[in-house]
Amino acid sequence: MTEIRFYHLQRTPLEQALPKMLEMCLSREWKAVVMARSEERVAALSDHLWTFDDRGFLPHGDKRDGHAEQQPIWLTPEDENPNGATVLFLTDGAISEAIGSYDLVCRLFDGRDDEAVADARARWAAEKEAGHTLTYWQQTDRGWEKKASTATSEDA
Repeated sequence: MTEIRFYHLQRTPLEQALPKMLEMCLSREWKAVVMARSEERVAALSDHLWTFDDRGFLPHGDKRDGHAEQQPIWLTPEDENPNGATVLFLTDGAISEAIGSYDLVCRLFDGRDDEAVADARARWAAEKEAGHTLTYWQQTDRGWEKKASTATSEDA
């Protein structure tokens, strides 16, 4: 089953957390899909990934850029995996019916948005019922802390 990580954003917005997570994927030579809820949000995230760090950028693309199969990071509002990614990032409450086709799914949600928190709780229950391995990570003043997991000691 797929490993699903829930990231409860409390100290930084998505725009700060996501690039660091994507950098980690690239350092491990993993391809990623980032799914957002709209074309406008995809465009905003794409622009941000080019400029978030004055020392570099994250190589990525979206439908405007094309060549999906060559992109290490693909941004999309669609439930698609045109670059053969093994990691899926779900942002802004995006929903994928293809979770089981990824090795890792990272669900990032805004802890200041009651609706987003309620949705994450509902997704946790459904994905636990489906048999996926889940972990819940919360931002604290010390960084990310693992607060819950469905993994058994045999899985760890």
